[in-house]
Amino acid sequence: MIKDKQKLSFIEHLKKTPIVQYACERTGISKATYYRMKKQSPEFAKAVDDALAEGIDFMNDLSESQLIALIKDRKFQAISMWLTHNHKRYAPRLELSGTITQESEGLSPEQKAVIRAALKMDAKRKKNHDFKKKTNK
Repeated sequence: MIKDKQKLSFIEHLKKTPIVQYACERTGISKATYYRMKKQSPEFAKAVDDALAEGIDFMNDLSESQLIALIKDRKFQAISMWLTHNHKRYAPRLELSGTITQESEGLSPEQKAVIRAALKMDAKRKKNHDFKKKTNK
């Protein structure tokens, strides 16, 4: 049985390092026990999800601060990475070239019949419209 103190410790480890395996090793909770607790307790599952989100934000902030330090040290890879991901002018572009061909199978007999019927209806409509136009003058 896992104690509340162990669960809290597990959550705190996730907030600092958002890796379940690492938190399991640090707190002595097996992964099977972790997944079982998460399935059985919605409160624990929510606390884990929140802790993982907080841990990911923490790691992102830490990574960005390290990246900025490398940029200040004039490390080209860091400069290039920052510009690639944060400036439109340096973002990767995809250029396509080539030709597109489309093969036509032609119209089926049913499609041809529908088009003929539509054209006949349009011709009748135009004839009727022209007739009304002449008689109204």
